[in-house]
Amino acid sequence: MTSDVEERAQALWAAATAGDEHAATDVAMAALDAGIPMETLLLDIVADVQSRIGRDWAANRITVAQEHTATAVNERVLDALADRCGERADSQPAPGRILVACIDGEWHAFPARLLAEVLRGRGWHVDYLGGQVPTPHLVAQLHLTNPDVVALSGSLAVRLPAAHGAITACQAAGMPVVAGGPAFGADGRYARLLGADAWAPDARAAADLLATGPPPRRPAPGRRSPDDPRHLADPEYAELTRSAPDVVRDVVEELARSVPDVPAATEQQLGRTAEHVAHLVDYLRAALYVDDPELFSSYVSWMSRVLTARGVPAELLTSALSALSDRLTALPRARSTLATARAALRH
Repeated sequence: MTSDVEERAQALWAAATAGDEHAATDVAMAALDAGIPMETLLLDIVADVQSRIGRDWAANRITVAQEHTATAVNERVLDALADRCGERADSQPAPGRILVACIDGEWHAFPARLLAEVLRGRGWHVDYLGGQVPTPHLVAQLHLTNPDVVALSGSLAVRLPAAHGAITACQAAGMPVVAGGPAFGADGRYARLLGADAWAPDARAAADLLATGPPPRRPAPGRRSPDDPRHLADPEYAELTRSAPDVVRDVVEELARSVPDVPAATEQQLGRTAEHVAHLVDYLRAALYVDDPELFSSYVSWMSRVLTARGVPAELLTSALSALSDRLTALPRARSTLATARAALRH
């Protein structure tokens, strides 16, 4: 980033973390008035600040409450910029109509909103549905608006099974799908595996991809290509999905018996432990769904850094992985995935 953009990003960061939406909005409007292009402001200032919010929360430099406050301020800035963008809209024909939504269960809507505003700035007619869109409602909206393409956003890999259902449903309705967000892998491998028509790592790349026009529409139902992906769930994924609540309970009880300090933990601390174990189970399910142990290992490494930043002993995570493995004796692929993650933690 240029020094001017960096200075304005720092000013926006200061306003957002202070919870001052008026100051944050003033920073954004002043940047526009100074000649910074809208897309640069959105992607190199607002998006940069949002990324920093996430990094600082993970590193325990800001609290959950501060993270929520800063995100809310940043969303207010997006609202103000959307209003300004609407004032500047010209009368040129739109290059197409696009529906932008988050997959079911995905509450991180900020990246999708960024994409929506970038595409509006490039002249697209955008239908923005926001976060956590159940697939039946998504499909119903497709039939109402008949877009040229659907953009699906996902930040958490645990939502990949839901993403698969959404991609398949949109394509069955004849709509091509562009997938984006960290959930689909840094190289888009899961987007390809789940049959998306295209993938983009971020809003700018997605807008550039669509600049040449939307992908071709899908064949009508009944004329699907034999190369279209099959449903990826297998018996281990299905069994872990069915038994997840019992698995979490059993693992937490085992940790309470075997890990120092856990038996004396408060009810709130035990609740957080159960939450961490539930996340481990969810990511293990996702790794089984796409048959990629690296997905789970990457999450475990990230969780280790987050817990270490909060003073949680590394033994707790290692013990949780061991307890999970002991509990899942009938699931060899799951145990192998857990072993890979434990080995990665030792290096």
